[in-house]
Amino acid sequence: MENHTFIVNVLLIEGLKVSPSSSVPAFIFLLLIYIFIMVSNIGLVVLIFMDRSLHEPMYLLFCNMSINDVFGAITIIPPILSDVFTPISKRYIHYTSCAIQAFCVHFHACTSYTVLMIMAFDRYVAICNPLRYATIMTNRMVVRLSVANWATSFFFVTILMSLTYRLTRCRQFINNPFCDNASLFKLSCENLLINNIYGLGNAAIILGASIGSTTVTYLRIAIVCLRSKNKAQISKALQTCVSHLVVYIILLLSGGIISILHRFPNLSDERKLASIMFHVVPPSMNAVIYGLQIKAIRQKMMILFKRNKVF
Repeated sequence: MENHTFIVNVLLIEGLKVSPSSSVPAFIFLLLIYIFIMVSNIGLVVLIFMDRSLHEPMYLLFCNMSINDVFGAITIIPPILSDVFTPISKRYIHYTSCAIQAFCVHFHACTSYTVLMIMAFDRYVAICNPLRYATIMTNRMVVRLSVANWATSFFFVTILMSLTYRLTRCRQFINNPFCDNASLFKLSCENLLINNIYGLGNAAIILGASIGSTTVTYLRIAIVCLRSKNKAQISKALQTCVSHLVVYIILLLSGGIISILHRFPNLSDERKLASIMFHVVPPSMNAVIYGLQIKAIRQKMMILFKRNKVF
């Protein structure tokens, strides 16, 4: 049967598949998670910027993660919530809106890895070169690392999505809870070899650089801690690095589950749910992990809480 190419600006999107009886609980659950992500991450950023004692490179770099988590939540959750009570046959989305969402989805995912890379570099300098930390991690360096973090993600994702935008379309159904690169280029009947090669290469570069740099960084940190007789330095290393490692492991597991489920076509519904969790679980956990684990932030939060309790 011959494929017919046509231009359709309005697409149908599957969205979140829930039964009518589960629509209300699913809506409330996602809404509560969304509110929690917004309040916890924005609150942490405001706390860091308002308290001058927290104007240190580690905390300022962490703001990149919280801002990215808020961006990811805004990209994914509101569109899903708006379609929960709408039948799948009536869940329409304009192609331009779908393309923008797909760009934002991949930009958030890519930045999630790159921001952890620059945070690992900060921990490496702080523990392995403590005497030079102040001269290396200046305000200018923090700005450069932050700009490099966002610019790298923008560069890779722009190329990724440009390869998809050029394709003609012969289908109009997005078989996914939200728009992403794969669901968009699957609308085309053209040869997708270039898209697949760049997509896999892009993922390999980002993941390889992220895992490789983080592994080397923590091996160097471990060596320094083992050689050091300064227990205070070891304690500081564990305090500041455990939070980063936990966040990084959660991110890797969330992404890894999606990759594993891709290998099992019969688990497509589970994969779609996992893809939502990738953009929901890490953002909802990051602020909590850093807020509770890092002593300086925890103390500032307790002070604010006690002040509010008094009033």
